[in-house]
Amino acid sequence: MRILSSELSRHIGDTVHLEGWLHKKRLLGGLTFINLRDRGGIVQAVIKEKQEVDKLKGLHTGTVLALDGKAQAEPRAPSGVELHDVKLNVLVPVTSEPLIEIDKPLSHKPDNLDTLFEYRAIGLRNQFESRIFLVRSILLKLIREFLYSHDFVEINSPKLVANAAEGGAEVFKLDYFGKTASLAQSPQLYKQVMVGVFERVFEIGPAFRAEPSATTRHVSEVTMLDIEMAFIRDHEEVLTLIQDLLYSVLTKVWKEHGEILRGLNAPEPVLKPKFPRYSMGQIHRLYEQANNVDMSGEIDLTPDEERWICEYAKEHDGSEAVFATDLPRSKMKFYHMAKDENTVFSADLLFRGLELATCPQREHRYDQLVEQMQAAGISTDDPAYAFYLQAFRHGLPPHGGCGFGIDRLVEKVVGLGNIKEAILFPRDINRLTP
Repeated sequence: MRILSSELSRHIGDTVHLEGWLHKKRLLGGLTFINLRDRGGIVQAVIKEKQEVDKLKGLHTGTVLALDGKAQAEPRAPSGVELHDVKLNVLVPVTSEPLIEIDKPLSHKPDNLDTLFEYRAIGLRNQFESRIFLVRSILLKLIREFLYSHDFVEINSPKLVANAAEGGAEVFKLDYFGKTASLAQSPQLYKQVMVGVFERVFEIGPAFRAEPSATTRHVSEVTMLDIEMAFIRDHEEVLTLIQDLLYSVLTKVWKEHGEILRGLNAPEPVLKPKFPRYSMGQIHRLYEQANNVDMSGEIDLTPDEERWICEYAKEHDGSEAVFATDLPRSKMKFYHMAKDENTVFSADLLFRGLELATCPQREHRYDQLVEQMQAAGISTDDPAYAFYLQAFRHGLPPHGGCGFGIDRLVEKVVGLGNIKEAILFPRDINRLTP
């Protein structure tokens, strides 16, 4: 019966059977050492017999092997256990030279990213690379657990939608049986409709942005966590939930999986249960005082301001996560609720210098919503909005939520320098493969 490398320490002195990939091969003092990789990790095996060593001739990294041998304690081995008296069976031979060396760290320098992504199918077998996406999987699990524990229901909305359902030009358009459709920029309209069914809903799925941007923070296909909750008392209730979600996820991932994160050289987060809140106007003023640069004319925080306020909050408030509140009406979407003539009930969640989420209260009053749609140049007679307006005509309570970038979260948790490094197979203006 096959066991995993992670189970080997429980079988000291036993003859065991393992299966996996040849990860590394080396000759040392007349002995052949190989590392076998499986989903549990890496195990070292010592091969002495010539007939067994000969089976490896001409074979390269990636060869699929079955090993039978005796488990022995060996502190110098990668897992503290080593396999001796090995009998080897080649299941799938690999005879071509490896494209990249996966047993060594792969460069994440900006000028090497294209190479990193070009050979992604092989490079992901590198333990450092694969652990990034193990952390990503764990984060998604913890997010779901938190939301389920707060009575949220997971939904799945369509990704093929009527043309420009939310307005704006940055959409991928396509032919849909003779009609014009687009790839969804978000599940915004659908998740609002669904609070009329379940009150609290969330979705984790792809969103598509036809942004001609080549930056460290933009890609054409992202994974978003979308949350919507009904019967809220006020906007602060939305911020509190998003705050509690991030605090819970980050503290748990470090408590339960700190060893993996330290192996990635990930920086441990500095957080408090209640994140500081600064209005956008306050941030502009504080930044100007510290840097002698006037940003008051900006309708949004600049990337440098986002980095600066997170460092400021870390030093003064003991938190690398901060809310930028009272966003200006110039940023307002038609489905946002205005606070006054200048601001909106909306806030950006910033973490380690990057915006992770925008968290607004929605406009739930039908007449006001119609007025805001018309002011935004959106026809309320457009069939694409019929189902949406129908839900409001038949009663939606006060509600709010957020769109939360999963890729950006992974990037900042691990300590990467580019959002694309946190995506298995990233898509941007230059890359459609692999």
